[in-house]
Amino acid sequence: MSPDPNPAILIAAISGRSLAAAARRAGFRPLVADLFNDADTLALAERALKLSGSLQGGIDEERITRTLAELAGNDQPVAVIYGSGFERRPEMIEAISRQFQIAGNTAKTVRLVKDPARLAQLCSELSIPHPDIRFDAPEHPQDWLTKLAGGAGGSHVKPANGNGSGHEHYFQRFIPGRNLSALFLADRQEAHIVGFSRQWSSPSKHTPFRYGGAVRLRRYDKNKAAQIEEWLTALTKRTGLAGLNSADFIDGDAGLNLIEINPRPGATLDIFDSDKTPLLRQHLRAVIGSNITLPAYKGSTASAIAYTAKAISAFPKIDWPALTADHQMSGTTLEAGDPVCTVFATAPSAAAAMRAVKSRVKELAVNWRGDFP
Repeated sequence: MSPDPNPAILIAAISGRSLAAAARRAGFRPLVADLFNDADTLALAERALKLSGSLQGGIDEERITRTLAELAGNDQPVAVIYGSGFERRPEMIEAISRQFQIAGNTAKTVRLVKDPARLAQLCSELSIPHPDIRFDAPEHPQDWLTKLAGGAGGSHVKPANGNGSGHEHYFQRFIPGRNLSALFLADRQEAHIVGFSRQWSSPSKHTPFRYGGAVRLRRYDKNKAAQIEEWLTALTKRTGLAGLNSADFIDGDAGLNLIEINPRPGATLDIFDSDKTPLLRQHLRAVIGSNITLPAYKGSTASAIAYTAKAISAFPKIDWPALTADHQMSGTTLEAGDPVCTVFATAPSAAAAMRAVKSRVKELAVNWRGDFP
């Protein structure tokens, strides 16, 4: 895809560390623009710049292209890969595409799958089970959730309280069951499942569905997997999905229900990426319609986020243990609920990996004298 044996690639995301690590595995020189510029990202990146914006307000759309142009400098990056932070404002993707090649979904595709009404209509037309949605207050709010259109990470999801959904928010009927996420590669015509994972929440007082972590499953029901791949292929043909994406489902007594599509590499990239078959290389091949190779896995890997329960005026210098990443820089000011680091664990089974990573998060809290829940 490039005559340069070690080409540069631009990465833009709320947090770019996992994409930077994936770029290195795939043989690229990552040029990273994100909100944090944490220690791990700086170590992985050839160059890095901090994006304007905040975790709550998102990326500053007015300065994104200037920042990427400054970051690119005299390099000729093969493309821009974007992560989280763009679903709510697909116009940023359009702005970037006027100056750089985008390796991922177009703004049009993002609008199709992240607009709740459009996705619901597509699911209806394609006979894909999907929870009811509405924009006015439901009669029985205990059966509904409120969500932010284009939101990510789970912090925007809350139980309905009987009020109107508000600007950019909508209601989605609550479906009981176990969550399931499918990571897949799409080439605008077909979807190819990379693997499945289960996620869990790390609730706080105001964010009961805040993302806690995920574990890669060693196996999943073959018939259900085939059905999911068929649904995702149908959505891919209708929307033009390209590259790495994920789809979230609820698997319950009523069967599988598609909850949402995440049209970019996401939080599970770390637990699926492979030195033998680097996923970012396959992502780029899928985007241009080339043949792809799916990784083979042994055992299971899990990752979890450790959050701070209280505000910290100046983050202390930490001797970080192995199997952690996304380390906060010493001296950084943190608000209550901010992420402190990501923790990893591997084990022969998904259940053992999930237990191990949750245990490691608790051990870190003890070692840090309760500063981090």
